Amino acid sequence: MNKVEYQLVLGRRIAQERRRHGLSQPELAAMVDRPVAWVSQLERGIQPIDSPKVLKTVAGALDLPLTELTPDGASQGSGVGHADGTNPAGQPGLASSAAAVAGELRVVLAGAHSLRAMLGERPPPPAAWLRAQTDRACTLAAAGRFAELADVLASLLPGLETAVRSPARSGPGEEYELMAVAYQVCAAALARLGETEAAWVAADRAMAAAEQAGNLVMVAAGAHRLASVFLGAQRYTLAEETARTTIHALDGLAALGDPDAVALCGGLTLLRAAVAARAGRLSAAYGQLARARQLSARLGGQRAGGFPEFGPQCVALYEIAVSVDLGDAGHALRVAAVTDLTGLSPARRARALIDLARAHTLRGQVTDAVGALAAAQALGSCYVAGSSRAREVIADLLTVAQPPPKALTDLQARLARPAAG
Repeated sequence: MNKVEYQLVLGRRIAQERRRHGLSQPELAAMVDRPVAWVSQLERGIQPIDSPKVLKTVAGALDLPLTELTPDGASQGSGVGHADGTNPAGQPGLASSAAAVAGELRVVLAGAHSLRAMLGERPPPPAAWLRAQTDRACTLAAAGRFAELADVLASLLPGLETAVRSPARSGPGEEYELMAVAYQVCAAALARLGETEAAWVAADRAMAAAEQAGNLVMVAAGAHRLASVFLGAQRYTLAEETARTTIHALDGLAALGDPDAVALCGGLTLLRAAVAARAGRLSAAYGQLARARQLSARLGGQRAGGFPEFGPQCVALYEIAVSVDLGDAGHALRVAAVTDLTGLSPARRARALIDLARAHTLRGQVTDAVGALAAAQALGSCYVAGSSRAREVIADLLTVAQPPPKALTDLQARLARPAAG
């Protein structure tokens, strides 16, 4: 392991141990008598530790044997076994930054923060800080900046667990609502990183927090997130059951015209269409799309205040994806040709472009497929790098195009460099 690799692995190990002990970066900085910026840079692999005395101080603060922070010990603790960045099993080591961030999020989720909060060891953070950090977590998750998100959640979730148990809460249910949003964000990130079981736990906690807040719509939003987790993990029976029962629960509110209930029923109906398409049930898939269009018309110009995004453009996005899943590339391309997707979030537009690339690939249109993938990447590399479907399209295109065009091989090379945030 060279010096740069050691700094990266050491920083990651220190960050993991800090979170395991429930320490914030300012708390660790105070324990080792260093600025907070120094700890932040150390955990990101930018700040080296050249002094054995300082390394010993850090090890003591984290209750670790000094040998575990030496090059050999840090390598073993991080799963990195060779200087080429692979472990003995041949899996990516340092190159797998997404896997490292997923591990950090799992550590954050595994902490017994509620127990520590019940013991009253710390005062709750200010309500303004909780709101600002929750907003920041949402922004980072939307941008796919998961490494930074893990840092934010490492202090935000313990802070929220403390705040909801404080007698001086700022308002009825406010902290619980913030907690529901924070756990939803955590669930979304874990799902994007392929951590289905952990995402399930986070989504369940989001629903529990929303229930404590007495916010039915936020509970249903958590159920929507959970169904999305199941869909992404190909747990189709679970996705269908979660979506079906949540829609049934919301039917009454939706019938009264509540925009949040209508939007949630619409989003869940689209998930059911995707489930049906991936099971090859054509009639059921297009039937659910028709139902979603009806709900979109019912929503009209009203804007839902919560999750998920829903409207005619979202229905079109799912129609494109469903058509490709059913092998009807022509229909997918026709829908795309008459749909303006610019009103959607970058993440959803990137998904639509990846589905267009899939449609072009089915027709052997290599140039158009590569162009769609490049456009998706232009919206943010994380949207393509984290997409298994994008990787499948590239693999298919490399088979179809012999020799492959330079634009395709360049795209493949860029996506081979994992970006977790």
